[in-house]
Amino acid sequence: MSELARTAQAMVANGKGLLAADESGPTIKKRFDTIGVESTEEHRRGYREMLFTTSGLEDSISGVILFDETIRQSTADGTPFPKLLASKGILPGIKVDAGAKQLAGSPGEKVTEGLDGLRDRIAEYVGLGAKFAKWRAVITIGDGIPSDACLDANAHALGRYAALCVEGGLVPIVEPEVLMDGAHDIDRCYEVTERAHRKVFAELYAQNVKLSEIILKPNMVISGSDCSSQASVSAVAAATLRCFRNSVPAEVPGIMFLSGGQSDELATAHLDAINKQGGGPWKLSFSYGRALQAAPLKAWAGSDDNLAAAQKALLLRARCNGAACNGEYSAEMEKAS
Repeated sequence: MSELARTAQAMVANGKGLLAADESGPTIKKRFDTIGVESTEEHRRGYREMLFTTSGLEDSISGVILFDETIRQSTADGTPFPKLLASKGILPGIKVDAGAKQLAGSPGEKVTEGLDGLRDRIAEYVGLGAKFAKWRAVITIGDGIPSDACLDANAHALGRYAALCVEGGLVPIVEPEVLMDGAHDIDRCYEVTERAHRKVFAELYAQNVKLSEIILKPNMVISGSDCSSQASVSAVAAATLRCFRNSVPAEVPGIMFLSGGQSDELATAHLDAINKQGGGPWKLSFSYGRALQAAPLKAWAGSDDNLAAAQKALLLRARCNGAACNGEYSAEMEKAS
């Protein structure tokens, strides 16, 4: 087994998932605005130090996705964040894309940019301690979209990114996110998700990327947020498994779902139901951002006096999702003191 394959396996170790802490500047500002905290570099550093120093986090979190600013930051005592995480047995990762931009000639659709100079950035991030990377494609469901042009452009970019990561020594997280925004039903989400996966894996094959050395970070197959008929937890689990068994090769070591705007507890319940229904040939885990951070962010509220309460909130969410990886989550866990 290659070193990258071993890293990919470690990312989906039993009962563990990823903490996505790779929010861009505008995104973290929006989150800080909800608690009335100014988004300064020091506030962002202090908040992330609170997350990363949580005692016991390593029991449920295998890795953390960092932002360019964050991978260069340190704790108050001068320990670089990647070194801190590694000392806890947590793999440091890095977001390497430059964001989704309007796709020329395709109104309402986007393509992710950031391939220019990526080889050199990967080398720098490896030097800073990164072990894996993330690139997110954004796919919108709407009237007449997504188009083949959008799916093809994003699949091609994901393939090129993944090949560069493998060449440079990083496990690529391949993230084709079909957004839950819209009034579409679960069947429409299924159809688009399957189309997207088939195109992405065709590109990965074409660009000679070994599937044993990647992680897939997809959406669950779920009703659109504005759909009048919301699919049940069991229906989401069944549709997600059926779609993935039809479109994701068995060589992929792990599928780490994004939460995609779901509430904290619903994202956990869906993951749990997927694993309770039997899973597949891959490990089924989580790579959550807001669904892990919302509760500790609110508890922290920008004050060091609240560190213990914030870390307790993070640890609860991490443990609940760790249990869901094994189909062992229950609503009673949410009441843990």
